Amino acid sequence: MSTITTEELITKAIEARKLAYTPYSHFQVGAALEATDGTVYTGCNIENMGFAPTICAERTACAKAVSEGHREFTRIVVVGSAEGPITAYCSPCGMCREFLCEFCERDFQIILAVSPTEYKTYTLDELYPLTEKPVFDTDDPFKGAFGGK
Repeated sequence: MSTITTEELITKAIEARKLAYTPYSHFQVGAALEATDGTVYTGCNIENMGFAPTICAERTACAKAVSEGHREFTRIVVVGSAEGPITAYCSPCGMCREFLCEFCERDFQIILAVSPTEYKTYTLDELYPLTEKPVFDTDDPFKGAFGGK
């Protein structure tokens, strides 16, 4: 049950963006993820010189939520741009879309915002179509999605 407005959720994502650690790309992203009970988790991107260990804002927020016991979510706001004012919409990368797919339903809302009053709303299905969670054989978890016999 949502107790926070979309505008308030966007504001939380904008505040989270200010905490981004981006010494290499200088591209700062903030996210605010709402659990089904109304709890909000924020995240920012955290870069690493090795690049692969870099974590996106969306996955930061989701990891915080899951580590606190939440596994069901209704929506996420994503804001991002080069350092300074937010000037364009920023969409989750493929890895973040896959990560969200693990925990979210196809109608999960992804809100891309420039400001609390300027935003676009999509579903996970719209941004990550034709994706299904793998189906595993309950007797043999290596059988099924990975083609094991």
